[in-house]
Amino acid sequence: MIKLVFLGRLVDLAGGGEIDIAIAGPTPLEDLLLGLPAPLAEPLADPRVKLALNGRLVPRESLVVEAGDELAFLPPVSGG
Repeated sequence: MIKLVFLGRLVDLAGGGEIDIAIAGPTPLEDLLLGLPAPLAEPLADPRVKLALNGRLVPRESLVVEAGDELAFLPPVSGG
């Protein structure tokens, strides 16, 4: 089980601030996104969305999550 955390506008798309997802073993980000509904997965795949794995910002490339991980999705910040 991993925890996905959503911030900003992504909370509305996800229907809440966090969800738990069951995974069978180490899972690449691409496979994780494929298992989510398209209306949520598509915005999460945007390269402008930053990722934090267990509290640390990480690059998307070669990201693999494992049971017990927390993966946060941080949308781009808009000015105002």
